This record gives sequence, C-alpha cells and structure tokens, in this order.
Amino acid sequence: MYAYIKGTVTDRNDQQIVIENNGIGYLINCPLGISAEIGGLGDEVTVYLYQSVKEDDISLYGFNSRAQKEMFLKLITVSGIGPKVAHSICAALSAEQIAAAVMSNNVALLTGVKGLGKKTAERIILELKDKLKSQLGATASVPVVPAASTSSSNADSGVMQDAAGALIVLGYKDQEAAEAVASAYEDGIGLEDLIRKALKVAAGKKFS
Repeated sequence: MYAYIKGTVTDRNDQQIVIENNGIGYLINCPLGISAEIGGLGDEVTVYLYQSVKEDDISLYGFNSRAQKEMFLKLITVSGIGPKVAHSICAALSAEQIAAAVMSNNVALLTGVKGLGKKTAERIILELKDKLKSQLGATASVPVVPAASTSSSNADSGVMQDAAGALIVLGYKDQEAAEAVASAYEDGIGLEDLIRKALKVAAGKKFS
C-alpha cells in the first residue's frame, strides 16, 4: 500500500496525472478538482495515494492532502460507495465541506456533486454519523472549551461540538479533536471554517 509519492508532474489530463519519481512514471487517477490543487506540469509535488486492487485492475487514486485522503477512506466504508464515486466527491468538495455536510445533515450540498443522488447523500450522512456515534459511545460527547475566554453562546457550543465530531469522522481521536477545535475557535466562526482551521491545528500537532 502506498502512502504518498514525491516527484515531478510530467503529464496530465482531465482525469489523470503522471508523477515521475526515480525514472518511473506513476499514472494516478486525479481529476482536475484535485490535481489543480497539487501543482502544474514540471512542478515538484507530493501526492497522497490510495491503491485500489481488484481482480482485473490495479489503480492509484491521488489526493492533495492527508485530510482529503482520510475523507476518501471514510467514504468508501459507506455501503454502495466505491473508490470512483468517493474520489469524485472529494474532487467536487473539500474534506471540510463534506465533514460539515455530514455533521449538519446538509443533503443539498452533497447532491450538488454530479451523479450523486439524494438517497446516496442521505446514506453517506447516516452511515458516517453512525460511525461517529460508535466511536464516541452511545451517550458520550466530546467536551470542547475554547482556549481563550469568549462570549460563546449555546449555538457556538453546538458549532464546536459539530466541528470536533467532524475531525473524529476524519480519523482523529476525540481528545485530539477537542483540543484542535478549542485552539482554532473564535467568536462567530462558521462550522466549515472552524473545521478547516482545526484540521490545520491537528495536522500540525500530529505530523510535526
């Protein structure tokens, strides 16, 4: 299983890129929605990878960040969602947008992805939330307290709770998620922005 590859972008089209590393060109499934964030022809880049192995096919799927790959890995655990569909979702929406959609039951955002119907979007939300509940326990919750003194309302507390849940969906432990959200929180911040900031905080601590 590949984790990531560092190399030079030597070819690209709407659906794939080629990364050359030590004289070997790796053909990677990577639609423009993702590859545009990775880099252009001739650039030295890092691409996070998922290797799909089937009886008649071995394919690499590329991602521009660890968070995006983690979301992809969560999506392919949903019944009826294979690598191609999960990859197309990740190409259309950021990891933060998908996580926010799951936590806020935003079916409309997911159905904005080409080819993704309402029933499939609802199933993604339901199953990923179920996984979150199983991680937290039937009655447990993630306590999140802002790092700095704020005038946070109950609504803001709900945003922090949802953001922590989103990070857990993305593979972070509950305490890591709570601490990252507490550090990233600021008065009036929206769910998606808080998730994005908290992911940067959490990633910095995890991979520093």
